[in-house]
Amino acid sequence: MTPLRMQFRKWLEYSEIADVGEMARRYFAMNAFDGVLTMIGVLMGNYMARVREPRVIVVTGLSTSLAMGISGLWGSYLTESAERRREIDELEKQTLVDLQDTKIGKASRMAAVVVAVVDGLSPFLASLLVLLPFFVIQMLPSIEWGYYASIGMALMTLFGLGLFLGHISKENLIVSGLKTVIAGAVSIALSYLLE
Repeated sequence: MTPLRMQFRKWLEYSEIADVGEMARRYFAMNAFDGVLTMIGVLMGNYMARVREPRVIVVTGLSTSLAMGISGLWGSYLTESAERRREIDELEKQTLVDLQDTKIGKASRMAAVVVAVVDGLSPFLASLLVLLPFFVIQMLPSIEWGYYASIGMALMTLFGLGLFLGHISKENLIVSGLKTVIAGAVSIALSYLLE
């Protein structure tokens, strides 16, 4: 067996021990949702302020995406590490065994890293998806089209997240998708009310 395959098997075993899959899925959905809604806020703020320079929109969006990604990664790692450390400490007190170098200890540390990466990347990537039209703004007739395309991309991404959540919960996919789109529509409507 190759070293890469052995490492992958070990990662899968640790993932099962620490129940990483369910937690990572939850963090992915929550934080991608946050990323899209935050980008809707950035876009609507720029639109209402009549920002017509694509570079300003992209820099503002990327800076916000980056901050969300760092916040998710850092905050999640610190929080998850502390929670996992507490669980290991309690288990060590009950078993009177040092678990740091056991599979349980290693799985716990790996889980904190994996969850932090998912927590950091999901809002960042979702935000980039929403901003995509501004990266190809030269191909669009006007800056307004960039805004419309980005808002459309945000609503489609929200619908996709709703489908994903509907699949997990075994609910009606369309209804689940529409629930997440409504959150985006509410954000857009409330932004209009600010003007």
